Amino acid sequence: MKSLVLAEKPSVAKEIARVLRCNNKSKGYFEGSEYVVTWALGHLVTLAEPEEYDNKYKEWRLEDLPMMPPKMNLQVIRETSHQYKIVRNLMGRGDISQLIVATDAGREGELVARWIMVKADWKKPFKRLWISSQTDKAIKEGFDNLKPGHSYDNLYYAAQCRAEADWLIGLNVTRGLACKYNAQLTAGRVQTPTLALMIDRENEIKNFKPKDYWTIRVDFGDYFGDWRNGSGQGRIFDYGAAESVSAKIEGQSGVITNINTSEKSEPAPLAYDLTELQRDANRRYGFSAQKTLSVLQGLYERYKLVTYPRTDSRYIPADVVPTLSGRLKSMAVGEYAKMVAPLLQKPIKTTKRFVDDSKVTDHHAIIPTDEPLNLTALNSDDRKLYDLIARRFISVLYPPYVYEQTTITTMVNSESFYSSGKVVKSQGWRAVTSQLSEKEDADEDALAEQMLSSQHKGDKKPVKSCRVKKSKTKPPARYTEATLLTAMEGAGKFVEDEELREAIKQGGLGTPATRAEIIEKLLYNNYVERYGKELVPTTKGMQLIGLVPEELSKPELTAKWELRLSDIAKGADSRQDFMDGIRNDTIKLVGMIKEQDAGAYKPDNVTKTKCPMCGKNMLLINSRKGRMLVCPDRSCGYRQPENQGQGNIFKQSKNEHYINKKLIDRYSDNNSFGTSLGTLFEDALKEQKKNSN
Repeated sequence: MKSLVLAEKPSVAKEIARVLRCNNKSKGYFEGSEYVVTWALGHLVTLAEPEEYDNKYKEWRLEDLPMMPPKMNLQVIRETSHQYKIVRNLMGRGDISQLIVATDAGREGELVARWIMVKADWKKPFKRLWISSQTDKAIKEGFDNLKPGHSYDNLYYAAQCRAEADWLIGLNVTRGLACKYNAQLTAGRVQTPTLALMIDRENEIKNFKPKDYWTIRVDFGDYFGDWRNGSGQGRIFDYGAAESVSAKIEGQSGVITNINTSEKSEPAPLAYDLTELQRDANRRYGFSAQKTLSVLQGLYERYKLVTYPRTDSRYIPADVVPTLSGRLKSMAVGEYAKMVAPLLQKPIKTTKRFVDDSKVTDHHAIIPTDEPLNLTALNSDDRKLYDLIARRFISVLYPPYVYEQTTITTMVNSESFYSSGKVVKSQGWRAVTSQLSEKEDADEDALAEQMLSSQHKGDKKPVKSCRVKKSKTKPPARYTEATLLTAMEGAGKFVEDEELREAIKQGGLGTPATRAEIIEKLLYNNYVERYGKELVPTTKGMQLIGLVPEELSKPELTAKWELRLSDIAKGADSRQDFMDGIRNDTIKLVGMIKEQDAGAYKPDNVTKTKCPMCGKNMLLINSRKGRMLVCPDRSCGYRQPENQGQGNIFKQSKNEHYINKKLIDRYSDNNSFGTSLGTLFEDALKEQKKNSN
């Protein structure tokens, strides 16, 4: 008898098959003496489309909402059905005794496998491969320590709830908005409140009124001092008051009233989780969150140089500590060799700050594996991202950065001036990386650092010069992907209710694995545009937030859901209670949309190109096939590539119709076109054929 191994992707299956000596390759799987290794292509099975429950849902009608199937059904995804059939047939083989789930070790990976098992009616035993890296050693150890499959039932239930909630809320609200306003509008439990965060920030910027303020700096000869009032504030918002301070100290002498010197120790930043790595890659290299995840996935799967990417932990468990020296030795090449050398000269010391089992969830922090490093195999983007991970990992194992901080207070005619300087005692982790500590912030009011020579309390200091500088207050900065990821992760701070804020502070908007995708959806649907590193809401996005029910645009709702999904995964919450709540929310949200004013939306992407079917001015939209011109009237639904000439709408090229059913896939562009459009075009094509005959 053999074990069937189900991986999530062909590349992972190939590596597992090699390690397990499954050398016979067939279409869709590898086979050996003990194992058969096959794969999904992402999801092979998904939730059934609305029309699978009732034929009336082929048409998008407001009166048919909400769609509330009593039981959510599954269907095979047509585009990958060939691979599903292979997997199903393998599951049905008489010589297969058990299934080993080897999909990605996380919530979505569990869902990929379980839905295939449900659809294929798998009844035999199954086990779970749960590994955090794709090295040969990790795979072998994982197969030596397979987990009982049912140990991950709660994780599956959480994933199932997430998918069903997205179906109920997302499809119903999206159809509701599309039908109500006859426009391409979408909404979702995470993307909508994320968009609302950006629009709130944009409104703050728009309503911001700058104020003039003045600062005062005095040159004492061998150092300078910045004016501060009794509360430590350095800004003066009245020019007369600033002039008064300046007049008091011009030509005067001051006296050093206090010198405070203290030694400070600063530990390295914590190791990376996915969100923190996406933030740093955006700040330093301008990588989008999606690009970071894509490059990281390659480092994990293809090169096997880093551990599991989609993690929300920045710690490692105690059982990983014995592997640290091996990881350091494997990466000790090139510029990293001299960095790891001091660590390998003596036993590696770790502290609770990095090693904490209680703060590791499904996966630990992103760190290098023990796979030998070959830098020449990596492209530029791979190198950049690996370098961030490598230096952060090494720096966590280095001693703290130690410096001596000195602050001098100089009084001039009862006015206080402060000077700050530091002397480095030990570079510590800063010898490894130029990255700033997370405690450091770009505080405009912070005292400027300077080199301070030896001074003594009581010394008199003549005022060499006094400079009064005029500045203006600045509006809050627009979100970049880095700061938006921070806002999504810490969505609890936007919640006013103290009890609820405390309850959701560990939740946030989305998960580390989904936040990049959410940002890309907002860009793709033209709710947000990139200007350099800044993300700027469009008028379409601003209008959408005015149309969706307010409850859906607030972080409380989705953050609460994510927290509950986490509890379901731990077995601490009821999936039935959760889904009952989702169904109630769906009914309420659709009801709100139905009651709204139908004339409230005005599209801003109208072109001068006329629709050849109905004569209306078409809209220019982004599409996975490129920029498209689409008719704004959903009952018409005509569309064409932006650069296609008008001419005869039935013009053919290479025996293919410009207008064909493939261009009418309502999901391909997250749009609102109903299936009735397919019938319309089919009738038109039949008429064309009839006339040509």
